[in-house]
Amino acid sequence: MRVVRLVKKAKKGSKEALLQLITEQQDEYYRLALKYMGNSHDAMDAMEEMIVSLYRNIQQLEKNDAFYSWSKTILVNQCKQMLRKVNKVTLIDNWEAIESHSDPSAVQNPFEQTEQRMDIQDLLLRVNAQQREAIELKYFHDLDYETIAMMTQTSIGTVKSRVFNGLKKMREQARGGFDE
Repeated sequence: MRVVRLVKKAKKGSKEALLQLITEQQDEYYRLALKYMGNSHDAMDAMEEMIVSLYRNIQQLEKNDAFYSWSKTILVNQCKQMLRKVNKVTLIDNWEAIESHSDPSAVQNPFEQTEQRMDIQDLLLRVNAQQREAIELKYFHDLDYETIAMMTQTSIGTVKSRVFNGLKKMREQARGGFDE
């Protein structure tokens, strides 16, 4: 497998191999960092810090084929650390900016698509931060429960519970309207 080969080279000190690994997933890293940081500048800063951390700690990676989940965990932790430093809480202010980097929705009418995004954004704001994080990682970044659990340093059961309860609350809110 190509990833394993590149990780082995990176562990031997090859900066080029590490950069190849990062470049292959750079869009995913950027979207993930942007989700946490809320703006492009801070997202890029977090990615830079992740790269430095990966270079320094590549020897600690036990399973070479788990590089991408490991590196995304480092990125998430870096974002959280940066947010703690400036003591700010970031909510998604510009959903369209994030969505423009991913595949377009199945909805063909752009007005319906925008309205759907606004509804989803409003519903996401009505669940707690842990549920919102789990839902966004699962459905907007297409991560599996195991990866999310590793990234958030919780059990798989906790992640499933957060997703389930968050979606349940969002459904209840959608059925009941937005006037609470």
